[in-house]
Amino acid sequence: MIAGIVGKTNVGKSTFFSAATLAPAKTGPYPFVTIEPNRGVGSIRVRCVCKELGLTDNPRNAVCSNGTRWVPVELIDVAGLVPDAHKGRGLGNKFLDDLRQADGFIHVVDAAGMTEANGSMCTPGTRDPADDVRFLEYEISMWMFGILKKDWDKIVKGVTQLKEDPVALLSDRLTGLMFTKKNVMAALKSRDELSKRIDLWGDEEIKIFVDVLRRGSKPMVIAANKIDVPTAEENIKRLKDEFRGYTIIGCAAEAELALRLAAKKGLISYMPGDKGFTINEGAALSEKQREGLRKIDAILGSFGSTGVQDAIEAVYKKELRMIPVFPVEDANKFTDHKGNVLPDAFLVQEGTTSRGLAYKIHTDLGEGFLYAIDAKTGQKIGEDYQLKDRDIIKIVSAKGLRG
Repeated sequence: MIAGIVGKTNVGKSTFFSAATLAPAKTGPYPFVTIEPNRGVGSIRVRCVCKELGLTDNPRNAVCSNGTRWVPVELIDVAGLVPDAHKGRGLGNKFLDDLRQADGFIHVVDAAGMTEANGSMCTPGTRDPADDVRFLEYEISMWMFGILKKDWDKIVKGVTQLKEDPVALLSDRLTGLMFTKKNVMAALKSRDELSKRIDLWGDEEIKIFVDVLRRGSKPMVIAANKIDVPTAEENIKRLKDEFRGYTIIGCAAEAELALRLAAKKGLISYMPGDKGFTINEGAALSEKQREGLRKIDAILGSFGSTGVQDAIEAVYKKELRMIPVFPVEDANKFTDHKGNVLPDAFLVQEGTTSRGLAYKIHTDLGEGFLYAIDAKTGQKIGEDYQLKDRDIIKIVSAKGLRG
């Protein structure tokens, strides 16, 4: 699963991306700093099973710190959006095409209201961030509408003359956007307006359909950035009142980036999402750096965190419904064939089966799947078993690969 960091240009999304991943991304107070999408790896915190088992683990794909496993996740920072992007304005076509890769979105908005619609700077409080949320939703929905509308006559002909399945026709046309038949079916069942035959739909029904499909299949978290600017507080209250269906998290991306860089240099002790930090003994800090850390400490004192880690975890855990599972090869010792204890933590969506996990590990394991073992209980489980949060699973396969 990939989370796309989206938003209009110059709201701090590339700073958010850099803070989340420590991957280099161009930043600057002008439009179109990001052209090609930046890719990086962040992490989300999950509760490891090592403590309850009384084990000392040695992970291969993550870090475990006192029972907290940091599991890697992929993030992509795409070009900033401008009005009429769906018509090709600015880098609109590039932006929207990059969105195909994302399973969920973190929409970074300027909560301080100091960035105009086109990305130019303005006086704090001038711009309503709620307009930015509506604007991004509109641009994505109109893009999807255009894709369907282009071939709508063919879709209607398939239903009326060829008697083809409308769900299959719609999902086939949208398959490049990573929508499935299951996504399409859920959208069609969600609104009364969509219950009639699609050959009777007009533009309004098509727009309702793509809007429902987008909301249900590519969920979004709103990262209300620049919380340290005084005008942000009232704006965030209004965002939460108007967009009750969204998770909205106040963020200070610049502060988070500064903290992570300082921790990387060994100047402070800080873990992403912490409520505070400590300056390491002997750290060579200039007065300017100390003043910057004092300001960041005030932000943490007021808001509890910078919000960046919280936003990443909200999109993966809450919106995409990802849970950790721990594949092992020795169900008794909880190890791989090299003796690594609890070597990996895989993130899978709720509802994933044991056979689905086998395919995630290796195609041959999925194809040769015989059964799995719940290592906590020693019980044999079948291919349709739905994985639970923090399961420890051994895969037994006819292909002869170690599971």
